[in-house]
Amino acid sequence: MDDLYTGLNFFYIFLLSNSFSFLPSPDIIIGFIAMIGLLMCSALIAGSEIAFFSLSPLQTEEIKTISSKKNKLITSLLENPKYLLATILISNNFVIVSIVILSTYLTSELFDLHAHPVVTFISQVIIVTTLILLFGEILPKIYATQYPVRFANIMARPLLILKKLCFPLSLFLVRSTSLIDKRISKKGTGISRSDLSKAVDFTSDESTPEEEKNILKGIAKFGATEVREIMKSRVDVTAVDSKTKFPELIEIINDSGYSRIPVFEESFDNILGILYVKDLLPHLGKPTDFQWLFLIRPAIFVPEIKRINDLLKEFKVKKIHLAIVVDEYGGTSGIITLEDILEEIVGEISDEFDTESDMIIYKKLDDNNYLFEGKTLINDFCKILKIDDEIFDEVKGESESLAGLILEIVGRMPEKNEQVSFKEYRFKIISADKRRIKQIKLTIKR
Repeated sequence: MDDLYTGLNFFYIFLLSNSFSFLPSPDIIIGFIAMIGLLMCSALIAGSEIAFFSLSPLQTEEIKTISSKKNKLITSLLENPKYLLATILISNNFVIVSIVILSTYLTSELFDLHAHPVVTFISQVIIVTTLILLFGEILPKIYATQYPVRFANIMARPLLILKKLCFPLSLFLVRSTSLIDKRISKKGTGISRSDLSKAVDFTSDESTPEEEKNILKGIAKFGATEVREIMKSRVDVTAVDSKTKFPELIEIINDSGYSRIPVFEESFDNILGILYVKDLLPHLGKPTDFQWLFLIRPAIFVPEIKRINDLLKEFKVKKIHLAIVVDEYGGTSGIITLEDILEEIVGEISDEFDTESDMIIYKKLDDNNYLFEGKTLINDFCKILKIDDEIFDEVKGESESLAGLILEIVGRMPEKNEQVSFKEYRFKIISADKRRIKQIKLTIKR
């Protein structure tokens, strides 16, 4: 540094002897060189923040897999992301403060601050801020976003040195912020399923197919959906009594079109097992007194409140497609199949046995009027109307069907043609008896 300073002095004397008296002093030249160097440091540090924290899981895994010194350094830095971020922030702020102090010194050396306040404002606020933002923040971060791995390789060793130098400050910063993290984590993030669904709408453009958006929304809500929200209730389940004769059993199977049928003894609350239709195929020619009960397989029982993502894992492990849903008292509430779970993500799945009556659970009269079956699940009802299923949480109680929702709102069994209103939705009872609501007309008051 002394040799450089001496050389600049000789260069300055030479210029003065040749009548270049307007040139700045060596101190100012060194100051400008130092400022350029600090801007470069700021650019590298700011870019490294984006580079390290925008690495995709695939890129991170690739860095861990390929053995090299640089990759090992990157991996060790990413093992403590909080300390890495603290190091980057401390270093970058130190550099930016140094740039501001140096720019103030250079401005005071070049201009009379009191005589030229406008020049001081332009140089200190506009020019310096623009330089810091453009060359120290924006440009390096754009580059780091495009080439994160390359930038991370460049900055791995310098950041390791800075991490050691800034360790006392970064340790204090991480420890102090961890206390705030604990306080905030107790309150929770408060991200709801509807927030995730809205995020899908915000991040999707017009070119995104509606089917893809529905699948993403289904995935967002998948983990929070319970079995009782999508199960087939017991009144809609096709099941056979263990005392059913073989010819009658074959007739029930032909009429239902199902490949798996629950078998009960005396009542549906006492399920013995599941009859697989494929197990009957070798015995189709047997006499009418054929004892088919030995063919049934053990049934899997799941509670109503079980999450469907956990049930899907259980289905995969046990290699089954159907489970019996039971309530808190051990009574049978209904059944749930693998198809029911998958439909929560990909939408309605039809097979060759699904008839038109099975598929149509509602009828759209016009844009504001619909006709629904009372047994329609609230979950399906909200999908049809494309509304958040949380809108009825305050009134639905434990009910999962549209008929149950109306019973919760009214508090009694409504009569035929009676109307029930909730927010902008008006429900009219079209068909009902003393035991259940069969058909409902919905009018949306827009």
